[in-house]
Amino acid sequence: MTDQHNRTCGRPTRSGNPCKVRISGSDVACGTHATEQDKAVAEAHRRGWSEGYKSGSESSATFSRSRIERLEQRVKELEEQLDDAKRVYEIDGHQVVDVGGYAYRWRGSTPLEVGDRVLLPENYVSRMKSGPGPTLGVVSKLGTTYRGPLSDIVSRAPATDG
Repeated sequence: MTDQHNRTCGRPTRSGNPCKVRISGSDVACGTHATEQDKAVAEAHRRGWSEGYKSGSESSATFSRSRIERLEQRVKELEEQLDDAKRVYEIDGHQVVDVGGYAYRWRGSTPLEVGDRVLLPENYVSRMKSGPGPTLGVVSKLGTTYRGPLSDIVSRAPATDG
């Protein structure tokens, strides 16, 4: 088998000896000895190789994206299963909800639902952002996987006209 990257033209020169000009890739003869047909075949080979390489790269990228999406979906499913296994909805007989990514305890008599507006107790950050007093929040999830101390929700937020 001929090495594609270390070949010589080999076509007869004027003296009758084989041409020693190096050629590579799709070329079958050097520039001096290549016929128009040789040049056309070499160009068609280069174009075919390039298109095949591009098509293969695109196919590989599409497959990789698809695999990544499947793996991300599987990770999400497993995280949800783990979350469900660890999630608690009550602590010491009181409902626990998630508001803005933080867990709070609700001591009210009527349970909260996702989307309910509530007043949250003042804390260091809320005081800097919103001034003193309770801040408005919206229940985003029921239950929590958090196992540390919880603050109590102050109250349901007053209904707004609108």
